[in-house]
Amino acid sequence: MLEKAWLSRELKNTKIMCEACSQACVLSEGEYGICGVRKVENGELRLLVYGLVAAVNVDPVEKKPMFHFLPKTKTFSLGTVGCNLSCSFCQNHEISQYTKENDNKITGQELSSESIVDLAIKNNSSSVSYTYNEPIVFFEYTYDTAKLAHEKGLKNIYVTSGYETHKAIDLLTPYIDAMNIDIKSFSDEFYKEICGARLKPVLQTLKYAHEKGIWVEITTLLIPGKNDSDEEIRDIARFIASIDTSIPWHLSAFHPTYKMLDIPRTPESTLVRAYKIAQQAGLKYVYIGNVDNEDFESTYCANCKKRVINRSGNIGQFVNNELDENGVCPYCSYKLEGIWK
Repeated sequence: MLEKAWLSRELKNTKIMCEACSQACVLSEGEYGICGVRKVENGELRLLVYGLVAAVNVDPVEKKPMFHFLPKTKTFSLGTVGCNLSCSFCQNHEISQYTKENDNKITGQELSSESIVDLAIKNNSSSVSYTYNEPIVFFEYTYDTAKLAHEKGLKNIYVTSGYETHKAIDLLTPYIDAMNIDIKSFSDEFYKEICGARLKPVLQTLKYAHEKGIWVEITTLLIPGKNDSDEEIRDIARFIASIDTSIPWHLSAFHPTYKMLDIPRTPESTLVRAYKIAQQAGLKYVYIGNVDNEDFESTYCANCKKRVINRSGNIGQFVNNELDENGVCPYCSYKLEGIWK
């Protein structure tokens, strides 16, 4: 399904610049963007996956992961093929890298914005999540869907690598309530060699989204020998704390996948070490993911340190939330940061 990719602008030399992400692709007639789903046809940039989903599901919101955003609710999740990054460790590479590995072929099931919102409501979802692949590459589809979802009383979540332009965030701000942004490493070399991207735009996106009032949570996949040193973990933690110590940070375990089958799974001891470093840096809410340990998946009041949201089992399987609808701790009346209703 074709749709004009209107987040773009024409240049004087008949080329078109895509303004969705920081790759800033400048394209001539017939050329594809790095993402593989934005292409110049007949002098216009087209979004080739508008209305075509490659993955769809109803998930606990905790799986995004969002721990301070409507806990114990369902989120209607969808993604398309295509991605503006090329991470060697991608856990959804079957769809994110599909176009790059299949001669720019497009695949997906037709699903209109109206149908997405209807299905979300029918499945008792409180939000719609744009996830599985990088949502900014199908920006116009997410924008139209998020706008309609808001009109119907649903919230919207972007699960993203953080490569959005400021222009894109400005347009999304009225409709995107929350973002989970990856900080994959604090090394520009890591981003260039392993992800086909750069670090600086990610840090800029995170700061800007927070400034715009979007609720932000951060995820870092700790890969043994690649980004799991004390120094790098401390640098990320200090950067997050410099923006807001209330931003939740999810430290996630790597498992061998895609082009990193030779790298071992992250030991739980590494995650616990990172957890402690993050707390020492002053972060209020730190979590460990991809391991079953309720002590590190649960939420503790930043004031009295009591456990106020208990999480156990598979992510989102068992959640006991003791906060009231405003996020207030029942033990000390501290209002925890987040979106609770």
